[in-house]
Amino acid sequence: MITFLEVILALLLAAATSYVFFSSVTIQENSMNPTLMAGDRVFVNRASYALRGVHRGDLIAYRGSADSDSGIHVKRVIALPGETVQIKDGLILIDGKTYIESKEFPNITKPGLAEEGVRLGSEEYFVLGDNRNNSEDSRFADVGNITKGQIYGRVWFIGQPFSRTGFVS
Repeated sequence: MITFLEVILALLLAAATSYVFFSSVTIQENSMNPTLMAGDRVFVNRASYALRGVHRGDLIAYRGSADSDSGIHVKRVIALPGETVQIKDGLILIDGKTYIESKEFPNITKPGLAEEGVRLGSEEYFVLGDNRNNSEDSRFADVGNITKGQIYGRVWFIGQPFSRTGFVS
C-alpha cells in the first residue's frame, strides 16, 4: 500500500524534475528566426551546464544581466571563453580561422564590436541570433559578451505551437 510519505516524495521529485528540465520560456523577439519564432514556447534545461560545459552552437537562455529579475533572451553560442572572435567580410573568424556552422545563415552585414575582434574572458561567451542581420547580440555594446552567471540554461525543445513541437538544433 502506498503511504502518504511516498506520495509526498513522488510529488516533490516530480516538481524538482519539472523545474530543472522543463522550465519554459516564451520567445519574445524575432532574433532567432527561422530556428525559433516570436511566440514559441521552449523548454530550458537548467541543470545541463552543471553536468557538462557550454558548447559552441548551443542555444542558451540567458538573463540580460546577473539580476534575477531581468528578462530572458535566447541566442546561439558562437565563441567560448579565452577565444577571439572577429566578423570580417560577413564571415565569423574564431582565433583567426573561419567558423563553418552546421546550418546555413546569411552573411553578417553589421559586425559591430567584432569588426576588430573581441577577446573573451575566462567565463564569457559570444552569442549571435540566428536572424543574423536583425538581432541584438554580442556584437553590440548594450548586450556584449554573456557571462557564465547570466546563463539560465540550454534550450532543448519547442513545446508550442504544436505545429513546431520538437527538439531544437
